[in-house]
Amino acid sequence: MASPEPWNATRAAGIVAELQSLEGATLPILHALQETFGYVDAQAVPMIADALNLSRAEVHGCLTFYHDFRREPPAGRHHVKLCRAEACQAMGSDRLHGEILSRMGCDWHGTSADGVTVEPVYCLGLCANGPAALVDDEPLARLSAESLDAALKEARA
Repeated sequence: MASPEPWNATRAAGIVAELQSLEGATLPILHALQETFGYVDAQAVPMIADALNLSRAEVHGCLTFYHDFRREPPAGRHHVKLCRAEACQAMGSDRLHGEILSRMGCDWHGTSADGVTVEPVYCLGLCANGPAALVDDEPLARLSAESLDAALKEARA
């Protein structure tokens, strides 16, 4: 995962302009902004609304409906997203998440002392291989505390 750039309105406007002609451009624009800056800054909402002839409320609604979009810069150098959907719960994820959070010394949306931000997500599409996680956007199936430790060790290398 490449380090995000600092927020830059001119760069963001260029991304919006580049993608605004796509069919259903809102999501591709939001994804591109998040990929570039690590989050979608509030300044992007009116920019996107103007470019796509949408209301600011429509863009804000899209941004806040999808839990994967961040509205503030990420705190940690690495990001772990733990699936909390029903299929993963059926495979014991609640207990596992408690153990992981305890080991990391933080809570949901928190950042560990060594720079790992932990966020809940609701379905990663790995339901047959749960519990599941994303480590710096790389999927991790049949998650255990040990496999997460190994994936983080590899991400840090």
